[in-house]
Amino acid sequence: MANTKLKQRLAAPYGLLIDSNTPLSFSFEGQPFNGVQGDTIASALLANDQWLISRSFKYHRARGPLTMAGQDANTLVQLPSAPNTLADKCALEPNMSVTGQNYKGSLARDLQAYIGLLSRFLPVGFYYKAFFRPRGIWEAFWGPFIRKQSGLGNIDQFLIPAYHDKQYKFADVLVVGAGPAGLTAALAAAKQGLEVILVDENPVLGGCLNYARFNLDNSSAKDLLKSLLSKVTAADNIEVMLSTTANSWHADNWLALISGNRLYKVRAKELIVCAGSLEQQAIFRGNDIPGVVMSSAALRMMHLYGVKPGQNAVVVSGNDDGYMTALELLDAGVKVVALVDMRDQDGPSELANLLKQKGCVIHQNSTVYEAFIDKRKHRVSRVEVRSIKSRGQVNGDPVSINCDLVCMAVGYMPTYQLVCQAGGQLSYDDNSCKFSLSNYPNNFEIAGSVNGYWDLNAVVADARNKAQKCVARLRGSLSPELVAPSDSIADRINFSWPMFEHPKGKEFVDYDEDLQIKDIVNATSDGYEHIQLVKRYSTCGMGPSQGRHSALAAARLVADATNRTVAETGVTTARPPFASETLAHNAGRHFYPARRTSMHYRHIEQDAQMMLAGAWYRPAYYGPASNSKSLIDAEVTNVRNNVGIVDVSTLGGLEVRGPDAAVFLERFYTFAFAKQPIGRARYALLTNEAGVVIDDGVACRLHQQHFYVTATTGGVDQVFQSMLKWNAQWAMDVDITNATTAWCAVNIAGPNARKVLAKLCADIDLSADAFPYMGVRQGRVADIPARLIRVGFVGELGFEIHVPHQYGEALWDALLAAGEEHTIRPFGVEAQRILRLEKGHIIIGQDTDAMSNPMEVQMSWAIARKKPFFVGARTIRELEKMPQQRVLVGFSISASDGAMPDRIMPKESHLVLEGEQMTGRVTSCNYSPTLKKIIGLAYVPLNKAQPNSVIEIKCDQGIRVSATVVRLPFYDPDNQQQEQ
Repeated sequence: MANTKLKQRLAAPYGLLIDSNTPLSFSFEGQPFNGVQGDTIASALLANDQWLISRSFKYHRARGPLTMAGQDANTLVQLPSAPNTLADKCALEPNMSVTGQNYKGSLARDLQAYIGLLSRFLPVGFYYKAFFRPRGIWEAFWGPFIRKQSGLGNIDQFLIPAYHDKQYKFADVLVVGAGPAGLTAALAAAKQGLEVILVDENPVLGGCLNYARFNLDNSSAKDLLKSLLSKVTAADNIEVMLSTTANSWHADNWLALISGNRLYKVRAKELIVCAGSLEQQAIFRGNDIPGVVMSSAALRMMHLYGVKPGQNAVVVSGNDDGYMTALELLDAGVKVVALVDMRDQDGPSELANLLKQKGCVIHQNSTVYEAFIDKRKHRVSRVEVRSIKSRGQVNGDPVSINCDLVCMAVGYMPTYQLVCQAGGQLSYDDNSCKFSLSNYPNNFEIAGSVNGYWDLNAVVADARNKAQKCVARLRGSLSPELVAPSDSIADRINFSWPMFEHPKGKEFVDYDEDLQIKDIVNATSDGYEHIQLVKRYSTCGMGPSQGRHSALAAARLVADATNRTVAETGVTTARPPFASETLAHNAGRHFYPARRTSMHYRHIEQDAQMMLAGAWYRPAYYGPASNSKSLIDAEVTNVRNNVGIVDVSTLGGLEVRGPDAAVFLERFYTFAFAKQPIGRARYALLTNEAGVVIDDGVACRLHQQHFYVTATTGGVDQVFQSMLKWNAQWAMDVDITNATTAWCAVNIAGPNARKVLAKLCADIDLSADAFPYMGVRQGRVADIPARLIRVGFVGELGFEIHVPHQYGEALWDALLAAGEEHTIRPFGVEAQRILRLEKGHIIIGQDTDAMSNPMEVQMSWAIARKKPFFVGARTIRELEKMPQQRVLVGFSISASDGAMPDRIMPKESHLVLEGEQMTGRVTSCNYSPTLKKIIGLAYVPLNKAQPNSVIEIKCDQGIRVSATVVRLPFYDPDNQQQEQ
């Protein structure tokens, strides 16, 4: 049964974030536990005295919370639908089922923990030196073995993704961080009438004011917090965004903010980063054992979650914060059995005296040299303390101290990631061990501890100064003369060398990758002396915490090994994102400016169900949403048997004029256009320099020096920009205009299309001889000036009618009236996609990807072989010499294959398998009402590309369906319908 009374809970006023009156039940590793509302998974487990939460990536070592702030990988757990969830950031929910990950057997008895015993045989970079001898051993043995061992957590293949979206925001001033500096800066800017957005990753305002002890009498900090909070919440022009992470900075103060399932894209005129600092670990043998935590983590446990972190604590300190942490622990009923001060000078006498009065033993000029684990409880049980002989060296007389908690307080590193993403430079002073940030943009400021201020009064003054500078810039006035605050604390915040190598190793620099001191030193011995090369060779800082705790330690070790200063060595580059973000955040729904065709409201009047296609609203189908399938099938059937019209105004339209127009298109597209007759259209396939298919359309020659070129709805802007780019290099006598919004268009298609259109065209001969397939004519339709192109994207007799934008509704109405006796009806995007699929026509971007070349999509016929040059020509010629790996083929599935069609319907991106090996994927698939079976397109290997080959497709819920490869097109292979 779950523990109903949590012995590790502290009474109020501890537990700012929790509601002790609202219990929550959950399970961890199959065992029941209790937590309360406001808990994270980690805080609830700690309240139950459960410290083992995870296993490390490489050696499968027992791991527990380190920061309690989501700044490390020690708390990665598995939720049923979400692997690699940070237990110290994820809010506890009722009946949540949580397990550990990266273990075999059980979390407590991991059968793969033996790997730690083999660490001497797994030196840094061993994967570069092994696995390739004898020849072929990688493919035969090591590759499959390592792939089987790799990866953390399990993906739920049947997960129905949650809704994600994006939103745009704008602000005069964006303040990142809502601690004392951020609150002060936001208020100072808001008082000047500016619109301010205040962002913080935590669920409450106040930052460290909610848990840190600034001095002996903490009432001043509490009064400051109370004052700031009341003023911020009362300000109408401050928008507060909590539980929101400022994840990346981009040019011109464009920031990506992650909040829940929403990605905010924020543009700020001025930015003030008050992101604070990240506490750094002491490095000694066993510093990763559960129960060894940052001092700030212990404070968060107590003040935010009401968790008593231990019974007997040792604090290892390199600054005054260790003393204040010890006092906080004592106030919460935790016995501090020893404070181990690395410094050789006396600590703050007032704090030291208080600790001694409370029975705490202070070990000066000493360090924790090794921590030991209780293998039954999977938690620290004692530490060995030794006096410091010299930098990184200890004397031989150990003192053993029993404890169940070790708090590390040896220094901080500024949360520099956003600043460096903006081009800022992080510097380090080897004498004072202080960091500084510089060279960030002009409309960018930093304040508080990220700017090197630690005294509370100095932090507030610095934030106020930076807000005044932002206000002055926005109002175009001179920046005020500001006095830099004085701060005597800053010089004492970082201990210079809190690292002590142990003969047996296991003193961890990077918890994510299980990297020890010797790994970093050995990387330099292997010739990788630059910090960026050490990072890549050792993978230091490449794990989930992205160097938050390893960057400074690694820089110190590399500097020492290469006889340089830390300032000369530097730290590794900080790139976006700051914290991990899901693919769903980037793939979430976009909110485009609403673009409507000139016939949009006619579709609404005819009960169209609208959908977004790129930036445009288009009819998906016509009729009630409850009957979509039959309506779509009916639209398809009507086009095949009678006549239908579809609004294609969203197609891109590009006017290419000038003496060099034909030569320009000859170079730009894969086909030949120089000899194209006037009054004819020609298919235009576009590839990039890598030979990848990126767009298509038709090029209509209206005059010797004038082409009208269509492009895809989503690709026209890219095509237009690409045309301008290439012509800037070629310097041809040609004018290029994007005329997409100047025209609207309707495609009329079906066996009766010519009969309907003939009623409206008095000056155009529509007969097959006078107006052949791929012909282009200009005239009047319903007395509207028009360009007509005889094309057949849907595989029937069809005409595209392009008219000036303002005539859209008039054209639509005229076509419907003229076609009434032929049962004309409009059809939408869904029917159009089925019709084109039946004809085997591809959609760029759906049936192609970032690697698709013309040969793979069976479009070699669209390449003019005699042309000496076109964009991508050289690459395509080289690709043709190489063995082809895949090809896009058509497949069909009979509805009688043992299940209803909807159950065996493959979807886009469903996998093509051969046994358990993925060999391809589906790009398009639908039920064909014309052919009465499921048809689709898929990439398959060459040995499966021949007609009548059988491929296996993995559909929803793991159902595997056999499909038969067929020759394209599925419908009317002799093109009799579209050329009649």
